[in-house]
Amino acid sequence: MTIRERMEQWEQEYLSPYAMLSVNSKGRQRPEEQCDIRPVFQRDRDRIIHCKSFRRLKDKTQVFLTPEGDHYRTRLTHTLEVSQNARTIAKALKLNEELVEAIALGHDLGHTPFGHAGERALNRVCPYGFEHSAQSVRTVDLLEKDGQGLNLTYEVRDGILNHQTVGKPHTLEGKIVRLSDKIAYIHHDMDDAVRAGVLTEEDVPADIRELLGSTPNERLNHFIHDIVMTSMDRNDILMSEPIDAAMKKLRAFMFERVYVNPEAKSEEKKAEVLMETLYQHFLKNIDDLPEDFLKLLSEGEPREKVVCDYVGAMSDRFAIATYEKIYIPKSWPV
Repeated sequence: MTIRERMEQWEQEYLSPYAMLSVNSKGRQRPEEQCDIRPVFQRDRDRIIHCKSFRRLKDKTQVFLTPEGDHYRTRLTHTLEVSQNARTIAKALKLNEELVEAIALGHDLGHTPFGHAGERALNRVCPYGFEHSAQSVRTVDLLEKDGQGLNLTYEVRDGILNHQTVGKPHTLEGKIVRLSDKIAYIHHDMDDAVRAGVLTEEDVPADIRELLGSTPNERLNHFIHDIVMTSMDRNDILMSEPIDAAMKKLRAFMFERVYVNPEAKSEEKKAEVLMETLYQHFLKNIDDLPEDFLKLLSEGEPREKVVCDYVGAMSDRFAIATYEKIYIPKSWPV
């Protein structure tokens, strides 16, 4: 018996009857020989961690564009916090922690530079639209590894695609990530907003503080405990009604005070113009795209989608540098 087979046997003996077992995966788009050490979801997690799009997350905006402080979240630290929350919940419920981790680490791989501002810009100008969940799946299916993709399992791809509020994951592990994403960004975005002076703790509605706690960490702890206790021994991932209502109220508060706050979002219009300008430039100058993306065109991919693939994959820093290179005149050297 291989190490992998022993680990698969452990899953069958230990995990909840509601867990997604590695041996029950619907498999990959392209069949592969099994690893003798790692079950399929662990293998997917490793592929995601080692891919280029994962590394680029370190220089992509979470909420505050190109912040000067070292302690503001980026898209990468957001991803790691989602993963940690999701793993805590999965372990407590005896669900498949490796599947949860793979989905969490991959859920934002298709996010644009400049956060949702970049996403709005590309969605506005591209006739096919642009939505980061679908782009994350396109990234792992097509864009990574020089067009070969990562060839992930169905369950990981499903969880990535359905991680947003409107999504309906087919596994409990996917449902954990969907909730963990929300509680992570509510927690850390509030923490960053306080750090930025956009909010104070006293601004949080008193009834929310009384129910959930008076600090971001207390509220995060409360959310995670509630999900675990409400979902225990059930074939679903849920919050209790009072906590779910409080989370929705807290999320609405964050939208009002942070996510659409003119002070916090003062640079986003510039970011949207930059993204739209880069899109139009490469659409008109398609041969300026790197070779990997020109190859996609030769294989029949629509040019508008391929331009979105390139511009949407940029980090904040690379997008700004590319714009400057194309549009900002250089000084004449002495």
